[in-house]
Amino acid sequence: MEVDNFSEARNHLKTVLDQVVDDADYTVITRLDADDAVVMSRDQSNGLMVTVHLLKSPAISCWKN
Repeated sequence: MEVDNFSEARNHLKTVLDQVVDDADYTVITRLDADDAVVMSRDQSNGLMVTVHLLKSPAISCWKN
C-alpha cells in the first residue's frame, strides 16, 4: 500500500495507476479538505466485490458460527 497526498498523486498520476495495476495493490490519496480516497486496479476491485458478495451469501453465513 502506498500513501500519497493529492498533489503528488496528481503530478504522477500515470505512475500511481501503473503501480496499482502492476503490483496488484492500492494507493491511498490523502486530501487536506476532504476525505481520503483509494485507487486500485479494476481486477482488484472486481475481486473485492466478489469476496463481499460471497460473504453475504447465506451458504457462507453458516461457516461463521
